[in-house]
Amino acid sequence: MLAEDQIARLKAELVAKDAVIAEQATVIAAQAERIDQLTAQVARLIEQVAVLTERLGQTSRNSSKPPSSDGPGAGSKSGQAGKAGKRTSRKKSKRKPGGQRGHKGHHRELLPEDEVNTFKDHYPAQCENCWASLPERPDPNATRHQVTEVPPIKPHTTEHRCHSVTCTCGYTTRGKLGPEVSSSPFGPRLMSMVCLLTGVYHLSRRKTVTLLSDIVGVRISVGAVSAVEARVSEAVEPAVEEAWTRALDAGVKHTDGTTWLQAGVTMSLWTIATSMVTVFKIVASGSKKTLQPLYGALKGILVSDRDSSLTFWSMQRRQVCWAHLLRKFVSFSERDGPAGDIGRELLDYTGLVFEYWHAYKDGTLTKATFQKWMKPVRDGFERALRRAQAADIRRLSGSCTNILAHKLALWTFTEHAGVEPTNNHAERELRAFVLWRKRSFGSRSTRGNLFAERIMTIAHTARKQDRHVLDFLTDTCSARAQRSAAPSLFGGCLDLTRA
Repeated sequence: MLAEDQIARLKAELVAKDAVIAEQATVIAAQAERIDQLTAQVARLIEQVAVLTERLGQTSRNSSKPPSSDGPGAGSKSGQAGKAGKRTSRKKSKRKPGGQRGHKGHHRELLPEDEVNTFKDHYPAQCENCWASLPERPDPNATRHQVTEVPPIKPHTTEHRCHSVTCTCGYTTRGKLGPEVSSSPFGPRLMSMVCLLTGVYHLSRRKTVTLLSDIVGVRISVGAVSAVEARVSEAVEPAVEEAWTRALDAGVKHTDGTTWLQAGVTMSLWTIATSMVTVFKIVASGSKKTLQPLYGALKGILVSDRDSSLTFWSMQRRQVCWAHLLRKFVSFSERDGPAGDIGRELLDYTGLVFEYWHAYKDGTLTKATFQKWMKPVRDGFERALRRAQAADIRRLSGSCTNILAHKLALWTFTEHAGVEPTNNHAERELRAFVLWRKRSFGSRSTRGNLFAERIMTIAHTARKQDRHVLDFLTDTCSARAQRSAAPSLFGGCLDLTRA
């Protein structure tokens, strides 16, 4: 009986111990699960810290951020190695600011005599040696000094009076304004000045009102400024249409886009730029479906970045911007581990691309030699991209895969004359619009969008054509008032009349 009691007690103890073991096993399993969760969380946080650190170090040198976003000490110059956000190690120069010894100075050139309004001759009264009186004898080598002044500007106002005259038959007839008289209270040149100030120099309408009052002596309201913009926008429409035709027919064209705001709603602003013409268009979005109709029959070669919305253009007739790739590879090179090694290798190949290109452009290399030297660079660069693709590195391999998908568009500049390896031209053309958007926060209506894109198209194209912007706008507004053919930005007149 005693043995049975002992066995029962031992069994009870064993059951209790099994319960404790089971409880501890449950706790250990829960702890292991918690450890796994914390390990995964730490990995995610490490990845997040790496992403945020990389983003914090982004400047215009290693990303698509504009130079205006760079703060003081934002890093070394474009194309140089060095951590973004770090001050350069270059020693401060001991030279004083300004022109240095031996530097060729720049001086204001004298106007030719036919552009001078008044001549005043100054003769010495006495000889500085013997103090004898001297005759006023002209010197063909006289020292010339010119002073340019702007006289007070007064607006010229013409009042048109329409008189009523009663005939002997008793009927009264009132005189009518001729077709040469604008229905606007402002003349063509004044309207052009208003739009030059708001649409080209990007003054606010209120500042435009103040400037016209202070300098020109013209009183105009903010609402009248808006109405003038609408009139000028309609007047330049034929010239803008002609500019679009020229841009779409060009053999080589650059394109780029940025954001634009309409009454606080984000829209998309795009440019197409050639050596002779620049056009702008504001659209609802930067999607492929929205953009494709802007480019017409897709003629010529398109230089751009790797924007996915431009995939409607054949890769064989595209050139991807190497400046964008350079910034991407700089960001890779600033990372630790294999990503940094791959980034530095890709940077080396990119450096050779620009070195050989500049040598070809300045005539040091012939085209045949340039193409011969570029072939091993191309092969090595694409091999490096494939290795990066196979390395399966986050935030690197995917980008390299995308670049490989554009490989037919990487080397177009080596085969076709007139094609640049960068899209800097389009980026420069957009720069003025970006600054306008930052100052004014965009426009408030579709009419405002039309005015912005049209006036900027006129200004940028006119300057490429060596046309005086204010004179062209004045001629265009005059032609519209007289219902005559609109002037062309490219010389002559357009075969278009406005009803």
